Amino acid sequence: MKIIRMNPLKSEGGGKTAAFLDVQTEDGITLKGFRLVNGSNGLFLSSPDQKGKDGKYYETVILPKEMKSDLEKMALEEYNKTNQ
Repeated sequence: MKIIRMNPLKSEGGGKTAAFLDVQTEDGITLKGFRLVNGSNGLFLSSPDQKGKDGKYYETVILPKEMKSDLEKMALEEYNKTNQ
């Protein structure tokens, strides 16, 4: 997997989203809509999600734990490079 787009946001608005990013798999499939979110324990990766009829949000891309952890590390490195 590789990050093909990182769009950091300015934190003036007070929102929790720090950046949007798109990921491409080794097979050339592009997954759009990942986010880096400012949480109480720092930045973390949030998968794309969609609001259900019950008003709750559900992930539309579900990654294995290890893969999500690796992607989160890559995203944090890329974010830190672009925000220096």
